[in-house]
Amino acid sequence: MIEHAIYQAKKAEQKGEIPIGAIIVRGDKIIAKAYNRREKKQNALYHAEMVAISKACRKLKSWRLDDCDMYVTLEPCAMCMGAITNARIKNVYYGVASTTDLNWTTMCHNLENPGCGEMLKNFFAKKR
Repeated sequence: MIEHAIYQAKKAEQKGEIPIGAIIVRGDKIIAKAYNRREKKQNALYHAEMVAISKACRKLKSWRLDDCDMYVTLEPCAMCMGAITNARIKNVYYGVASTTDLNWTTMCHNLENPGCGEMLKNFFAKKR
């Protein structure tokens, strides 16, 4: 499933956004997919995880996503983790750990996908 989040991250990069993508699944079905949109929207809340949560809530017509899992290319920040917890998402699988040591509980699982980290490194290398 992480490959679907990576695809979203690539879409973000093509639009000049930091390449972070997220999907939310229920069972084996993707119910929401998103990528970073902070630059386009000029809004600090438009992280991939936040956009995906919003889409999933609309689709399920509920703020409770307790039978859902999230796949995201980068370990969620504190804001996103708060929203994930509030939405009652069961598990979070991320491709690469963040540089901040947030040390989330057992609900987060690092998939250690080197492609996710490389994508971010390449993006910032081009910016500098």
